Amino acid sequence: MQRENVVVPVMTVLEKWHHIQQPRHHFRHVSPPATPFKFLRKSTSFHISDSITTMPGITIGDSLPNLQVDTTHGKINLHDYVGDSFTIIFSHPGDFTPVCTTELGMMAAYADKFAERGVKLLGLSCDDVESHKEWIKDIEAYNKGKKVTYPIAADPTRDIIKQLNMVDPDEKDDAGHNLPSRALHIVGPDKKIKLSFLYPASTGRNMDEVVRALDSLQKASKHKIATPANWKEGEAVVIAPSVSNDEAKKLFPNGFKTADLPSKKEYLRFTNV
Repeated sequence: MQRENVVVPVMTVLEKWHHIQQPRHHFRHVSPPATPFKFLRKSTSFHISDSITTMPGITIGDSLPNLQVDTTHGKINLHDYVGDSFTIIFSHPGDFTPVCTTELGMMAAYADKFAERGVKLLGLSCDDVESHKEWIKDIEAYNKGKKVTYPIAADPTRDIIKQLNMVDPDEKDDAGHNLPSRALHIVGPDKKIKLSFLYPASTGRNMDEVVRALDSLQKASKHKIATPANWKEGEAVVIAPSVSNDEAKKLFPNGFKTADLPSKKEYLRFTNV
């Protein structure tokens, strides 16, 4: 049987850029299509069954499932654990492995920074709770003086990592089962995913970047702003494009500076909050 080619309309580069630049909480939310499309050049044709796949698990803007998990601190209900706080849920491929030991040790070293920001931590892998408890001894020995005070959840059935979109399709254990990726979700007080990092097994996460992104999220949750490239706490932020100049004068009484651009469009406005 001859297969029918389907022409799929796609965003132009400008349309795509405009779409991803809009802060979610300042603009009307438009749900993504149930089945994601690849960005293709216009007039490109392909067979729809060959090129469309369903995105598994949760992503930015989705609600955290209210799961009950076994952890090194006992059973935890995810929604109860998050409560009214920002929470970082992070997975690792396996206990007693080199990169994971440095990562969870660094999470312990940064625990005070997260606590200052009112942020809770929850680790996760497919190893059982007893394995986690034994491994913590190694983590604390490597990271001298820093205790692992956050819970680490166990997911031997892989149900949790599947629901949280933390499966690494390329990494498997000796039995052929998928392992967790180096994934990290920042969950807001509304129990929704605000940001996700996804790293391969070969690359350890940078906790300074986690803190930087967290600072950006928390600041943007309080003000109608976004943070520019390479922004760090204490530096100028940009005013959301949905805010008019008149409104900006009221929201930011200390003033703002508009970049002088060739287009003469006044969309790049810096302020301090």
